[in-house]
Amino acid sequence: MAEILDYQDSVAIRIAKEKAATQFIKTISDLYLDKGIETVLFRNQLIDQRASEILNLHDYARKFVGQNITIEDTLALLEELAILDVAPSRMDIGKLTSEWLKEGSDYDNKKSFLEDKLKDFIGNENMERTTPKDVVLYGFGRIGRLVARELMGQEGKGEQLRLRAIVTRGESAITLEKRASLLREDSVHGEFPGTVEADVENNALIVNGRTIRMIAANKPEDIDYTAYGINDALIIDNTGAFRDDVELGRHLKAKGASKVLLTAPGKGVPNIVHGVNQTNFSPKEVDIFSAASCTTNAITPVLKVIEDNFGVLRGHIETVHAYTNDQNLVDNMHSKYRRGRAAGLNMVITETGAGKAVAKALPVLAGKLTSNAIRVPVPNGSLAILNLTIDKATDKEALNEVMREAALSGDLVEQINFSLSNELVSSDIVGNSCPSVFDSPATIVDAEGKNIVLYVWYDNEYGYTRQVIRLSKYIAEVRRKRYY
Repeated sequence: MAEILDYQDSVAIRIAKEKAATQFIKTISDLYLDKGIETVLFRNQLIDQRASEILNLHDYARKFVGQNITIEDTLALLEELAILDVAPSRMDIGKLTSEWLKEGSDYDNKKSFLEDKLKDFIGNENMERTTPKDVVLYGFGRIGRLVARELMGQEGKGEQLRLRAIVTRGESAITLEKRASLLREDSVHGEFPGTVEADVENNALIVNGRTIRMIAANKPEDIDYTAYGINDALIIDNTGAFRDDVELGRHLKAKGASKVLLTAPGKGVPNIVHGVNQTNFSPKEVDIFSAASCTTNAITPVLKVIEDNFGVLRGHIETVHAYTNDQNLVDNMHSKYRRGRAAGLNMVITETGAGKAVAKALPVLAGKLTSNAIRVPVPNGSLAILNLTIDKATDKEALNEVMREAALSGDLVEQINFSLSNELVSSDIVGNSCPSVFDSPATIVDAEGKNIVLYVWYDNEYGYTRQVIRLSKYIAEVRRKRYY
């Protein structure tokens, strides 16, 4: 039985850990703002976290990797990292600490360990810096505002994506202040951790001191972005009004625009689930991309792992999805069946193309999946239920271990979050940066080992937005080196 500490001793230990976490926060901020090094802890965001949240993430890390990773361990490596001349990058301090605990005895000290592990990040020959890319948001709805928040939150030294303008149908003093208010406060995602002001005289939003021009336009091809000092811009279309290559191509006729990303499924353009198929399409050769749908981004990473390890013979995907702005608040006319009924009062069966859309990212699954959806009375947070027949028999433990490994290392570490909790509910995944939250305790495998049911949660707004940002960095060719 573990020894029960004296109350005052436990308080002293907690205070020491809080102080270490505070120093941890300062160090990651210095690395980010001074050197352009963004640190994460097993893919969990560390910037703008409180000391208690940092300690909670360490508790998750210990359970996730099965090692006693402490705040003292990670802080010691971070402080050593801060001394080294490391290239701008995205660095998983959890992975580094895990490797130090396993391999530290093979090195003289932490400095020699880091110099060996990060040899491709250290030295003048590795100090490659990206050319910043101007970004324009075309439309400013739910996803557009979250993308704006993330672009400002990840701005750092301004060496990657720079939000320069937002295109809407027109502004008055009243509507401009309303847009500022909607960016400042969000009923689901809370308060923006910064400042947002409406500059009526210059028709702009001032976000964290940066001027973001508001451009009024009805036709994308009529805009001259260069008149606002914007050049070679990535246009992120959040309106959903333009869905195919011809309509989206209108953006490229605007002066100062060079690339287009649609935040919805598109026709005649590559539909990308970042982490799965983005490398099949080079931004040097392709100008228009689609980020597919939130549901496609949620299920495709998990389906890829299952296909690669067990083979998918057939399956059905049922999504239990939060209601959206497309539905009615009260019973009223609607062009689609059932969606006219009050979204906050009903579960509503509706269609989803996610089953077919998966095949655009994973052609091997073409014709193997059916899908449907149920909209439910929650504003955000959704669940995909994957009922699959697989080729290679397995059991629950082996299947979950395969998913844990995929979340720990490989190409999908930013996409799959492996949940250990048997108390997980939809509100718990709001704000999760991964598009797929794999509910490991809920996994079902039948006695023969070939029929499986998997539960994949997703924040259909924020998790998807983070995928949009990842894909934007790939298209803009500003993706930093990563140590994951």
